[in-house]
Amino acid sequence: MKNYDTEVAWHYHNGTKHPNGMLLRRLHYYEPAHRSTPYKIYKELPTIDLHLDRSHSMPALQAIVTNPKADGNKVPDISIVTKILYYSAGITKIINYPGIGDVEFRAAACTGALYHIEIYVVCGSIDGLRAGVYHFDPKSMKLDQLRAGDYRCALIDATANHPSMEHAPVILVYTDIFTRNSVKYQAREYRHAFWDCGTILANTLATCSAHDLPDKVIVGFVDDTINSLLGLNTEKEVSLVLVPIGFTREITANEEPQITKLDLKTEPLSNYDFDDPEIQKMHQASSLTSTKEVREWTGSTPKTSMRAGNIISLKPFSQNELPQDPLEKVIVRRGSTREFSRDSISFQQLSTIIDYSTRGVQADFLEPYGTTLIHPYMIVNAVDGLKPGSYVHNREQNALQLLREGMFRQVAGNLGLDQNLPADSSVSVFFMTDLDTALKRFGNRGYRAAQLEASIIGGRFYLAAYAQKLGASGLTFYDDSVTQFFSPHAKDKSVMFMVTLGNKK
Repeated sequence: MKNYDTEVAWHYHNGTKHPNGMLLRRLHYYEPAHRSTPYKIYKELPTIDLHLDRSHSMPALQAIVTNPKADGNKVPDISIVTKILYYSAGITKIINYPGIGDVEFRAAACTGALYHIEIYVVCGSIDGLRAGVYHFDPKSMKLDQLRAGDYRCALIDATANHPSMEHAPVILVYTDIFTRNSVKYQAREYRHAFWDCGTILANTLATCSAHDLPDKVIVGFVDDTINSLLGLNTEKEVSLVLVPIGFTREITANEEPQITKLDLKTEPLSNYDFDDPEIQKMHQASSLTSTKEVREWTGSTPKTSMRAGNIISLKPFSQNELPQDPLEKVIVRRGSTREFSRDSISFQQLSTIIDYSTRGVQADFLEPYGTTLIHPYMIVNAVDGLKPGSYVHNREQNALQLLREGMFRQVAGNLGLDQNLPADSSVSVFFMTDLDTALKRFGNRGYRAAQLEASIIGGRFYLAAYAQKLGASGLTFYDDSVTQFFSPHAKDKSVMFMVTLGNKK
């Protein structure tokens, strides 16, 4: 099977490393003033206006860790679906930049603010919305109707009848428009596809939890079925992830309307045709082509060992000490910090961020719940109650493990692509994985899974930091230098994502 020819993933991963990846052109130049339109705009489709209920739900930190049960009858109405969509990918602020103009920022972080991830809704009839296939338009706050009728069964079939899909009244599909991001980041875009999808998913999952709606991240599916249902031009745009939301005891009907070919008119998906064959090569090599492949792909998560060492137990805030800012307020407040003050944060603040962000992700590649592919390594510069140095999070003991004591501000700046943010931050976090183990278990699609879990956890770090009125920012990195710095403990591990934390200047 093509998916298990993992030389493709290694070729892509090694070829897109900074600073000298062979798939990256060193002289490539991107002009921010020529940024692509960050919206997919359909023409001549029926639309449904969405009206946002701005009422608050539960505190952000509680929403991050709440894990609703799939029982009873938990069916969202259109108001709740609107909140999920808006607080995942809606426009939360507009900033004017000289020479560029207004930039409309979304609810979740995105590399270069290029917003190449789109969200589709596939649902049965719910209160306020008829069964159909829809596209979320964050610019106009509306749904574009691609198909009328209940097509959930097509998604259930594509996931080999995954149990969480069979009982979901609403299923979200996240897609990626390659060229909208590759125009700046070249072949590295395929990493960004899952980074940016993951930070959105962190918001999606928290918003669902805040409304007592069970959910699950589904990465195992027949790609062509989903792409055909949405009518995607797969040379430009592909499906990445499915998220079933809610629970109904009624199992979706076994027969769905025929999936006819869609020929839908849209505005150009990007102002540029910056197509990169390496992105397509990696995507096709990590695609699943049959339900048989999906069934074989799904299963238990491989365990990776954690070397013992100098253990420092986390000390998160107690329940009555936790900040109570509601999730919606925190998401609107969130940004990507541009300057840190170098002032210290407290060990309790850092402990709360780590503890609340790493308790587990509901995903089909993380079974049983609580298992992980990701290990957060970090450089601590300024945390009251914690010595400066390098650390790794030990999830089993819910503790930090001191690797090396010392002040590494300059090293952090260097590892974060020679930028000031990591040097000035209180903590730089590198989410790493044993990529060889992930690829042997999940094939090339394991590369998707590892990137995605890292960015979901990273997105939770964002939320947990901003819930405490701290700052956070995602950055890129010098891949091999990070591994070398944290070795021998991180020997053979690869960086999937990076976040910096601290006080905003």
